[in-house]
Amino acid sequence: MSPFIVGQLLRIFVGEGDMWHGRPLYTAIVQMLRHEGVAGASVFRGIEGFGGSLHEIHVAKIFQFRGDLPILIEVIDTEEKIAQVIPRIDEMVGEGTMTLERVEYYRLLPRREKSKNLVKA
Repeated sequence: MSPFIVGQLLRIFVGEGDMWHGRPLYTAIVQMLRHEGVAGASVFRGIEGFGGSLHEIHVAKIFQFRGDLPILIEVIDTEEKIAQVIPRIDEMVGEGTMTLERVEYYRLLPRREKSKNLVKA
């Protein structure tokens, strides 16, 4: 039996300057996902990209402290859990894109948790 779990990878593309109730949107999304018990989420900052209604190119510049670089949030969990959080994300994102794909994932746990899980199996 494979230790991999069939699930989904949700990618959320937003802008670095997007805000949710006075804080960065990507931070608010990750905090909501953690509160909802999602298996995992990571945030990545792009160095260049375009999209949205204006199709402007956003690029990192050497002495630019504040920009609107592309932000990618990747979320992995079961199909059911992803379906549960998509409406919440949709409420939070004013402009962006979401993609969804099937994945197989394996959660790497600290040794003591692995040994507990092996005993149960």
